[in-house]
Amino acid sequence: MNKIWIMLLLSAVSLFALEFHSYEEALKLQKKNGKIIMIDVMRTDCHYCKDMQKNVFDDKEMSMWLEKRFIPVRLNLDFDELPLGIHVYFTPTFFFIDTDQKIIKKIPGSWNIQDFKDLTKNIK
Repeated sequence: MNKIWIMLLLSAVSLFALEFHSYEEALKLQKKNGKIIMIDVMRTDCHYCKDMQKNVFDDKEMSMWLEKRFIPVRLNLDFDELPLGIHVYFTPTFFFIDTDQKIIKKIPGSWNIQDFKDLTKNIK
């Protein structure tokens, strides 16, 4: 019975988490809706990346706020190739890509919800 409750709890948490797409999916979505792509470049063992997930991307309101503005993509430096000649010196680093596939903003580091909102609210 405890296992069932744990599974339900984990499912509920994942319902609120930001939904990340592959870069290829994001390109297709971008053609349809014209939104900016937000690429989160991270590593599996990155403590700060885990903090961003837990403190920002798992927040229901913040996830909805970001998905309204951007197409979220997560790329793991341990497994994924980075598009557009992107270079990363530490993780996490966020890149914002316009419909011409140009990087219009780069935000390095881990942030709390309000700071990340402030850093991303004027990206168009």
